[in-house]
Amino acid sequence: MDYIYSLGFRKPPERAVCTNALEIESIYKLMVHDRESYSMMLDGMVIKVNEIAAQIDMGFTVKVPRFSVAYKFPAVEKITTVKEIILQVGRTGAVTPVAIVEPTDIEGAMVERATLHNFDEIDRKDIRLGDKVIILRSGDVIPKIVRVVKERRPKGAEKIPRPVQCPVCGSAVVQAEGEVLARCGAGLFCEAQVKEAIKHFASRKAMDIDGLGNKLVEQLVDIGLVSSVADLYKLEREPLAAMDRMAEKSASNLLEALEKSKATQLFKFIFALGIREVGEATAVSLSEHYLTLDAIQKADLDSLQEVNDVGPVVAAYVEEFFRQTHNLEVIEGLIEAGVHWPIIERQQSSASLPLQGQTYVITGAFTGMARDKMKQALVQLGAKVSGSVSKKTYAVIVGEAPGSKLVKAEKLGIQVLNEADFEKLIE
Repeated sequence: MDYIYSLGFRKPPERAVCTNALEIESIYKLMVHDRESYSMMLDGMVIKVNEIAAQIDMGFTVKVPRFSVAYKFPAVEKITTVKEIILQVGRTGAVTPVAIVEPTDIEGAMVERATLHNFDEIDRKDIRLGDKVIILRSGDVIPKIVRVVKERRPKGAEKIPRPVQCPVCGSAVVQAEGEVLARCGAGLFCEAQVKEAIKHFASRKAMDIDGLGNKLVEQLVDIGLVSSVADLYKLEREPLAAMDRMAEKSASNLLEALEKSKATQLFKFIFALGIREVGEATAVSLSEHYLTLDAIQKADLDSLQEVNDVGPVVAAYVEEFFRQTHNLEVIEGLIEAGVHWPIIERQQSSASLPLQGQTYVITGAFTGMARDKMKQALVQLGAKVSGSVSKKTYAVIVGEAPGSKLVKAEKLGIQVLNEADFEKLIE
């Protein structure tokens, strides 16, 4: 880090190597105390393992590194006034209230909106128009209302009524028994839901359509070029090039990205459809269980609940989605446009796989294959991959800078394999 700072990067106001939790807490208290005097805005500090080899060994989860953690500062609270309540409609039709407040500076950020989550939250906190409220930015990111300063409530402050109509399409808003969220019942006939559905469909973990950002989606729907995700594959160069902030080159790039996205995986396609409560993991489980889209579409509630990670609620949402005619029409349009995926074959029984019953540990840095790909290759051959070395470990696969796991493996007399050995193992 000293070298990094020598290049001209700004140093953090405090930096220390700690050997125990008390030392970490001492630095934290110092930074909280001096927070206002720093020349940069901070919302916390980061605690990291101070060894590169150990960082490599610890690796990452799907979203975050395992070798570092944020220690957030207490949120800064300010008093402001509720001026108005507006409604937002999400991809699944959830109608969410948002408070428009008197602009308030919180550590250099001008806050004009605060989340209210749902109308039960408004009732619980008894928030009314004109109320003085305490707001904070949780983690200095999302402003929210903590409580109402009721002793400063103006006379005649109006209660906030629950919506009966969707603010976008005018359809009835319903709140199912046992749910906290009110929803627009129009489905993909609601323009707001169409926009959010298209944004989700185009996202990186779904169909990964490069260049189809949120603003472009809004524009495509607003001018009538797109009314469903299937319409994306009907777009033509000339109308695209004529749009604001688009040109021939941008239009061509988008069409190329759309063409490229047609080759996908079944689980990505299922996830992209935006079925309620069906995330990436559930989409993978559905595709691995049924193997084909047709089988998923025909599955009933009992069958769906046999799938890993699928309970009665998710099963009901999946069945309902594939019983709706307009959803089936959209899917048919996508298939006709050329969206496709490779055939999934039923995986071989793990009992007959060559590495069945063997546990491997991967440590260090590798040049030929990323560690997650190495893990995947081993699992497909029946092996288990652990994050720590024990007497049950069959072998440790080491790359550059392997760290303490290699030392422990040698002490326990466990077989050590290099990258070349690993390549032979998975052939």
